[in-house]
Amino acid sequence: MGRVTARQPVLRIRNGSRSTRPDTLAAEEPMEIRVAGRPLTVTMRTPGHDFDLAAGFLVSEGVAHAASDIAAIRYCAGAAPDGRNSYNVVDVALAPGVQPPDASLERNFYTTSSCGLCGKASLDAVRTTAAWSVAADPMTVEQEVLSELPEHLRAAQKVFDKTGGLHAAGLFTSDGEMLCLREDVGRHNAVDKVIGHALTAGMLPLRNTILMVSGRASFELVQKAVMAGVPMLAAVSAPSSLAVDLAAESGLTLVGFLRGDSMNVYTGAERISLLRAPDPSPGVSEMGFKRAVLADIRS
Repeated sequence: MGRVTARQPVLRIRNGSRSTRPDTLAAEEPMEIRVAGRPLTVTMRTPGHDFDLAAGFLVSEGVAHAASDIAAIRYCAGAAPDGRNSYNVVDVALAPGVQPPDASLERNFYTTSSCGLCGKASLDAVRTTAAWSVAADPMTVEQEVLSELPEHLRAAQKVFDKTGGLHAAGLFTSDGEMLCLREDVGRHNAVDKVIGHALTAGMLPLRNTILMVSGRASFELVQKAVMAGVPMLAAVSAPSSLAVDLAAESGLTLVGFLRGDSMNVYTGAERISLLRAPDPSPGVSEMGFKRAVLADIRS
């Protein structure tokens, strides 16, 4: 696993007995992202897939839209005080003609593993203009497929099995096929790593896909999904009010508390197809029944 995990001796207390044993922890280190040598942000992340993280961050900020927008990504040699390469500073070279990030996007403070928006110079920079409309994506997903995603996501979390301390983001097709999974101490980093992988693989916009996350659905994760052209975001926990507002405004389907057959659909319920819906009661019109089903999903 390398620097993805670290070993630490701990005193373990179980049922009144004590023992000393090594414990495996998820690694957390700062990574500075530079564009053309100019510092842009510092994020606390789990090392690994760092170039995907940098590329995905630039997609989220509206800088990159295709693999051709990025000429190169490299670690900065001599970044450590003693001249060694710390592998914690990444410099992105944009392709000719690609506009660099606006100065207002530069962070005044470091980005924590729990909040990718902390230190934004201006809240006006948060609602970045998306290159693609997710509202026009006609994707539909069977309820049964959606219900199985949390289990598929959890089964693929190899580092979580060792540490119990990482968020995960997985990209799935509407048929439930996993296209990419990334783990990180920061939920927004895990999403950026997925989006960065999709960028370099030439997959943007991510039509007909579902972004599944292991935690809550924040405003920022909705924004990242919209910026990458993802029409559906599903989370095992709750969304924020601002996340629901942005999802509704953007035409994104937002699902929260997805746990087996139970889920709350906050926006875009028309994209979820119910295969095992009960027969309508006598005297209830088909249109009225469909409206009742959608109301039940939202509740």
